[in-house]
Amino acid sequence: MEEIKSKEELEAGASFVRQKGRKETLHITASSTIEYDLIGKIVEGTGLTRATVAKILAGINATVFDQFKNNPEEFIIKASDLINEQKATVIIQHITYNKLESSYDMSVFTEPSLKGKLGYNAMPAQKHLYDHILYDSTNERNFAEKLDTCDEVSVYVKLPSGFYIQTPVGKYNPDWAIAFHDGHVKHIYFVAETKGSLSSMELRKIEEAKIQCAKEHFKAISTDKVEYEVVDNYETLMKLVM
Repeated sequence: MEEIKSKEELEAGASFVRQKGRKETLHITASSTIEYDLIGKIVEGTGLTRATVAKILAGINATVFDQFKNNPEEFIIKASDLINEQKATVIIQHITYNKLESSYDMSVFTEPSLKGKLGYNAMPAQKHLYDHILYDSTNERNFAEKLDTCDEVSVYVKLPSGFYIQTPVGKYNPDWAIAFHDGHVKHIYFVAETKGSLSSMELRKIEEAKIQCAKEHFKAISTDKVEYEVVDNYETLMKLVM
């Protein structure tokens, strides 16, 4: 680098001149000196006691446990997820809900500010609570299109995130609430969850647990005119209500 004589030369880069170069190869071994509290991190992610987590880890195959050395962060995340999924499976086997006097008011439908793009995740609607609807998948869009043209449907709504059911594995937000014309169907009011597949093997354990909790929830508060079910398409829904 030559002597810098002025601010202008510095800004223009005129003082930086390449005179010669040399190529060198460095051999560096990457390693981490970060220490992980494996048991503590899994306790944070699962809510179990240290003793319980230690007992679970002690039962892991040695080959699997060695993966912790290669990628501690991923090992902790996956171990916590697997434990939570098994917790969910055990918890829902004995869950019950009791009916309370409290209820949602209409603000749950008026407070959210929804934004979408027509043709991408939004579409105009005739029988929906709003004149447009946001959808999360092609399956939801097709479902809404069928509801919009169904003579038996009076009104329907894609439930906002503010409407949820408390479960031991987190809040659960059903997809749809549908009101049918009285006298045309078995269940006038229907709360639906739309999934591309009804196979429990293809649903994540925690999601499956939330759905099971929702079934128990609606069983506790519903009458014979209200039904909750998971459906994969419009045709499945109509088989349940007709």
